[in-house]
Amino acid sequence: MKLITAIIKPFKLDDVREALSEVGVSGITVTEVKGFGRQKGHTELYRGAEYVVDFLPKAKIEAAVSQDQLDQAIEAIINAANTGKIGDGKIFVTNLEQVIRIRTSETGSEAL
Repeated sequence: MKLITAIIKPFKLDDVREALSEVGVSGITVTEVKGFGRQKGHTELYRGAEYVVDFLPKAKIEAAVSQDQLDQAIEAIINAANTGKIGDGKIFVTNLEQVIRIRTSETGSEAL
Protein backbone atom coordinates (compact mmCIF):
# COMPACT_ATOMS: atom_id res chain seq x y z
CA MET A 1 0.00 0.00 0.00
CA LYS A 2 1.16 3.52 -0.78
CA LEU A 3 0.24 7.03 0.34
CA ILE A 4 0.18 9.57 -2.46
CA THR A 5 0.56 13.18 -1.35
CA ALA A 6 0.09 15.76 -4.10
CA ILE A 7 0.52 19.51 -3.76
CA ILE A 8 -1.37 21.25 -6.56
CA LYS A 9 -2.85 24.59 -7.59
CA PRO A 10 -6.21 25.02 -5.82
CA PHE A 11 -8.23 25.62 -9.00
CA LYS A 12 -7.16 22.17 -10.27
CA LEU A 13 -8.65 20.34 -7.27
CA ASP A 14 -11.95 19.35 -8.91
CA ASP A 15 -10.16 18.09 -12.04
CA VAL A 16 -7.82 15.94 -9.93
CA ARG A 17 -10.67 14.59 -7.79
CA GLU A 18 -12.60 13.55 -10.91
CA ALA A 19 -9.53 11.99 -12.50
CA LEU A 20 -8.78 9.93 -9.38
CA SER A 21 -12.41 8.82 -9.20
CA GLU A 22 -12.24 7.60 -12.80
CA VAL A 23 -9.24 5.36 -12.05
CA GLY A 24 -10.91 3.84 -8.98
CA VAL A 25 -9.44 5.82 -6.08
CA SER A 26 -12.37 5.85 -3.70
CA GLY A 27 -11.29 8.34 -1.05
CA ILE A 28 -9.06 11.37 -0.70
CA THR A 29 -8.23 13.89 1.99
CA VAL A 30 -7.82 17.53 0.99
CA THR A 31 -6.12 20.25 3.01
CA GLU A 32 -5.67 23.91 2.13
CA VAL A 33 -1.98 24.69 2.56
CA LYS A 34 0.48 27.46 1.76
CA GLY A 35 4.02 27.11 0.53
CA PHE A 36 6.58 27.80 -2.13
CA GLY A 37 9.19 26.00 -4.16
CA ARG A 38 11.07 27.26 -7.17
CA GLN A 39 8.23 29.70 -7.79
CA LYS A 40 9.44 31.69 -4.75
CA GLY A 41 6.17 33.58 -4.34
CA HIS A 42 5.29 36.72 -6.23
CA THR A 43 4.87 40.48 -5.84
CA GLU A 44 1.44 42.09 -5.55
CA LEU A 45 0.24 45.68 -5.58
CA TYR A 46 -2.30 46.67 -2.91
CA ARG A 47 -3.51 50.26 -2.46
CA GLY A 48 -0.43 51.57 -4.21
CA ALA A 49 2.01 49.60 -2.04
CA GLU A 50 3.99 46.70 -3.41
CA TYR A 51 4.54 43.67 -1.21
CA VAL A 52 5.89 40.17 -1.60
CA VAL A 53 3.67 37.12 -1.13
CA ASP A 54 6.10 34.41 -0.02
CA PHE A 55 3.65 31.60 0.65
CA LEU A 56 1.26 30.76 -2.16
CA PRO A 57 -2.08 28.99 -1.60
CA LYS A 58 -2.02 25.33 -2.63
CA ALA A 59 -4.19 22.26 -2.16
CA LYS A 60 -2.72 19.13 -0.59
CA ILE A 61 -4.36 15.87 -1.62
CA GLU A 62 -3.68 12.60 0.17
CA ALA A 63 -4.85 9.25 -1.13
CA ALA A 64 -4.06 5.77 0.14
CA VAL A 65 -3.90 3.29 -2.74
CA SER A 66 -2.93 -0.29 -3.33
CA GLN A 67 0.27 -1.00 -5.24
CA ASP A 68 -1.64 -1.96 -8.40
CA GLN A 69 -3.50 1.41 -8.43
CA LEU A 70 -0.38 3.50 -7.89
CA ASP A 71 0.74 4.16 -11.47
CA GLN A 72 -2.78 4.94 -12.69
CA ALA A 73 -3.38 7.33 -9.80
CA ILE A 74 -0.10 9.17 -10.37
CA GLU A 75 -0.81 9.46 -14.10
CA ALA A 76 -4.31 10.78 -13.36
CA ILE A 77 -2.96 13.46 -11.02
CA ILE A 78 -0.27 14.55 -13.48
CA ASN A 79 -2.70 14.81 -16.38
CA ALA A 80 -5.37 16.66 -14.37
CA ALA A 81 -3.09 19.08 -12.48
CA ASN A 82 -0.72 20.03 -15.30
CA THR A 83 -0.97 23.59 -16.61
CA GLY A 84 2.54 23.68 -18.04
CA LYS A 85 3.47 26.64 -15.85
CA ILE A 86 5.72 26.97 -12.84
CA GLY A 87 4.01 26.08 -9.57
CA ASP A 88 1.99 23.12 -10.85
CA GLY A 89 3.10 21.18 -7.78
CA LYS A 90 4.67 17.92 -6.73
CA ILE A 91 3.66 14.34 -5.99
CA PHE A 92 5.21 12.37 -3.12
CA VAL A 93 4.76 8.62 -2.69
CA THR A 94 5.44 6.92 0.64
CA ASN A 95 4.98 3.39 1.93
CA LEU A 96 2.04 2.64 4.21
CA GLU A 97 2.80 -0.02 6.78
CA GLN A 98 -0.75 -0.49 7.98
CA VAL A 99 -4.26 0.83 7.40
CA ILE A 100 -7.15 0.17 9.78
CA ARG A 101 -10.79 1.05 9.18
CA ILE A 102 -12.09 2.15 12.57
CA ARG A 103 -15.75 1.17 12.03
CA THR A 104 -15.12 -2.47 11.05
CA SER A 105 -11.53 -3.03 12.24
CA GLU A 106 -10.60 -4.18 8.74
CA THR A 107 -6.90 -3.93 8.03
CA GLY A 108 -4.64 -3.70 5.01
CA SER A 109 -6.05 -3.43 1.50
CA GLU A 110 -9.58 -4.24 2.68
CA ALA A 111 -9.54 -1.03 4.74
CA LEU A 112 -8.88 1.13 1.71
